[in-house]
Amino acid sequence: MYEITTEKDEQYTIYHLKDTKSDSWLKVAPERGGIITAFGVQGVETLFLNKKTFYDEKANVRGGIPILFPISGQLNNGEYEWEGTVYKMKNHGFARNLPWEVIDTNTENQASITLRITSNEETKSAFPFEFEVIYTYVLKDNQLQILQEYVNKSDTKMPIYPGFHPYFKTSDKNLTYETDAKTYRDDNDYEIKNVADGLDLSDKKESFILLDAKKKEIAFTLPEIDKKITMSYGEEFKYVYLWTEQGQDFVCVEPWIAQTDEMNRKDELYFVGKGDSLKTFLTISVQ
Repeated sequence: MYEITTEKDEQYTIYHLKDTKSDSWLKVAPERGGIITAFGVQGVETLFLNKKTFYDEKANVRGGIPILFPISGQLNNGEYEWEGTVYKMKNHGFARNLPWEVIDTNTENQASITLRITSNEETKSAFPFEFEVIYTYVLKDNQLQILQEYVNKSDTKMPIYPGFHPYFKTSDKNLTYETDAKTYRDDNDYEIKNVADGLDLSDKKESFILLDAKKKEIAFTLPEIDKKITMSYGEEFKYVYLWTEQGQDFVCVEPWIAQTDEMNRKDELYFVGKGDSLKTFLTISVQ
């Protein structure tokens, strides 16, 4: 019922996970930032992928589920100060631009693949910490689970605020979201607004940020394929960013641990203690 195959396309080795009973699949490109490029359920694809950006190694991939680590979002002037030293880091960190190592695959009662990255001299020039990050992608029935472990191998506590950037396939920018968040910040005008008035991204360039959700879950329906997406995630994820790009058929629904530029504000940094790790999850279910 569960299968894992590999295929070498024009540029990368793609791991193809399948659940034949539910006609579900997952495609992963470890060499391209460990990104999930496809997630289909009951024969229907749920994710958007701009293949031109996927094959352009100088571009950030527009599509799939990019990994955001060690930060989510942007830094003011692309830099931050830590203990008297200024470091430069790209938007959303560096994990999405690094090759990940495949350390395990499994087809017993599920289809799963486990990936890892570790710190090196290149990462330490942007983020002065020793780390190991392990992701396990699990496909079973109509569900994708992303199990995460962020291990601090430094001699001091390590600040992180990772997140996810799923691109869901839809041309409708005015989705209805099931969330208990009452307010959001509209980064197009930086005003705080009421969720009850709607979350229409149709003519927006910048994100909406759900600010005060208590329940770690959000759901919405992709109208073209008539599939309900339910995302649930660990307690560490405080915010959900909603974003789209005009003229492109996607809406991003992004759980983040902290808001953009947090390495400069330092108000809500999540610290992993010396020798400790953070284990958390993101689950995406399709009905």
